[in-house]
Amino acid sequence: MLKFILWLFSIMPLRLNHFIGSMIGYYLYLSNSKTKQVVNKNIAACFPDLSEPDKQKLIQKSLIETGKGLSESGFIWLKCFNDNLKYIVKTTGLEQLKSDKPIILLVPHFGCWEITGRVLSINTPVTFLYKPLKNAKQEAMLIKNRQKQGLSMATADKKGVIKLQRALNKKQLIGILPDQDPGEEGSIVAPLFNINARSMTLLVRLARKNNAKVLLTWAKRLPKGQGFELNLKPVNILSENGDIQQDVALMNKTIEDLVKTQPEQYLWSYKRFKSVIDYNA
Repeated sequence: MLKFILWLFSIMPLRLNHFIGSMIGYYLYLSNSKTKQVVNKNIAACFPDLSEPDKQKLIQKSLIETGKGLSESGFIWLKCFNDNLKYIVKTTGLEQLKSDKPIILLVPHFGCWEITGRVLSINTPVTFLYKPLKNAKQEAMLIKNRQKQGLSMATADKKGVIKLQRALNKKQLIGILPDQDPGEEGSIVAPLFNINARSMTLLVRLARKNNAKVLLTWAKRLPKGQGFELNLKPVNILSENGDIQQDVALMNKTIEDLVKTQPEQYLWSYKRFKSVIDYNA
């Protein structure tokens, strides 16, 4: 059934795909779904100064974008990489990929993050870190649709870290989505939207160890199914004194600044602050 739904979304024009995704988002908002409850808690915590009407407006917009993210997954996964590229209608910063240094892509859960590695791997190998799914069938489907052509996936464990390091040694691109709660191992507590959140250290450790260039990478979703805008921006996330705590704080601030540009396109449905927020209350 899931395969059929993804296939159905893949054959739709993007404008229709996003329209249906919007309807899914409206349903999530009007039904007071669990997804809405998580979004509500995250937005309330990160934007405490919003008035109640403005908060509800942002929650609704966020869920609409979440719905689009769900519907476009089939559209992205089941098309070839060159077809994906056709929907990148504007690019900024591609020249930043020309560097003598190893490059790490810092890819927050913002906009259509799935499309970033796919289109960039058309011209150069890219290895992306990911967290395996618990469901074996879904995991197999995910790998089948993600790991193609020049895009390789590395599991979020020791073997995956070794794979990332080997890619860096070959001057290949690696991508990490660091705005997740990785658990106690490999994390420290650092501020994000003034919340002390458990945060990944891997990206900053790899950047410092390899003297790598870090590019903030995101694909902004354009309105009315017009496509996506791919951006790569060099960022400095390494503190002068080499303190890991300050490094991660700089990384989180970089993510926060991007999210603030268009907060509805961030994945607020993820339990990012589960170390400090009780999402079941």
